[in-house]
Amino acid sequence: MKPVPFDLLRPRTLDEAVALLAEDPDDSKVLAGGQSLVPLLNFRLARPARLIDLSLLTELITHAHHDGYARLGAMVRQARAEHSPDLAHDVPLLTEALPNIAHPPIRARGTVGGNLAHADPASELPAVATALDAVFVAVGPRGAREIPAAAFFRSHFLSDLADDEILTEVRFPICPGSTGAAFLEVGRRRGDYALVGVGVQVTRDGPRIVDVRVAVTGVAQTPFRAVDVEELLRGRPLDDEGLAAAAESLRATINPGTDLHATADHRRYVAGTLLTRALHAADRRADDARLAA
Repeated sequence: MKPVPFDLLRPRTLDEAVALLAEDPDDSKVLAGGQSLVPLLNFRLARPARLIDLSLLTELITHAHHDGYARLGAMVRQARAEHSPDLAHDVPLLTEALPNIAHPPIRARGTVGGNLAHADPASELPAVATALDAVFVAVGPRGAREIPAAAFFRSHFLSDLADDEILTEVRFPICPGSTGAAFLEVGRRRGDYALVGVGVQVTRDGPRIVDVRVAVTGVAQTPFRAVDVEELLRGRPLDDEGLAAAAESLRATINPGTDLHATADHRRYVAGTLLTRALHAADRRADDARLAA
C-alpha cells in the first residue's frame, strides 16, 4: 500500500520545526529516521496531512559529554551510536542493545530519538533508557522541559511528549569504570521484534556488585524495570545462588501476555533464562573493565 497524500515540510532550524508543528499538531507527524513511521504510513495506520522532516536540523545530530551525561541529539543515527567507542565506554548497555534493532540498513537510517519517541515496549532502546534513568529533553511552544525516563513511557506507543513537542536530546548517565553490560533477546527470526528481551548493566567493586540495572522488553505495556532483582543482587558477589534467585524473582514479578507468538508462561521462562545469561556476561565484562583500567 501507499500513504495517503501529505505535505512534506523540511525546516532548517529547531525553532522553525517547533513553529510548524504548533500550527497543526493534531494533523502533523514528526519524521526522524522513518524506521517506525514510514511503515505506519504505508499501511495507512497513520494518516497525517503534514510530515515535518527533521533531517536538516544539524543541531539535533550532536553527541557530547557534559555534567556526567552522554548527551545524544535525537537525530543521531542508530548506526553511529552503535559504533561509537566513546559510548561503548561510557554507556555500554546502549551499544550492547543497538545491534539487536532490526538490520544494519535500518539502523543506518533509524535515529535514537525516533525509536524512543515511538515508545514501543517491545523495542530495545526504551528498555535501556528506563534501566539507566535517562533524561529526555522536549521542546515545544512553551519552551524546553526535561522528562525522566520513569515518566516518559506511559503505555503502548504512548509517551509523555505533548502533540506540539519535539524530542531534541536524550541524556544517558556515564557509568563508572568497572562496568559491563549485556542485552539479550529471543525472537522468531533475526531482526524481528523480540518475544522477550533483557538488558543488564553491572558495576563492580572488587567481587561485589555495587550497582545493577535490569530492564525487560515485551512483558508489560511499558519497559519493565526489575527493581526487585536489582535490590536482590546489589551488594553481593554474583554466584550461582544469586543467579538462580534473580531468575526466580523476575519470573514471579512479571506478568506478560499471551498472543499468537508465545504464551505468558513461555515468555516468563525465557525472561528468567535470558536474565541469568545477561547477568553472567555483564558481570564478566565488568571484571574485564576493572582489569583494563
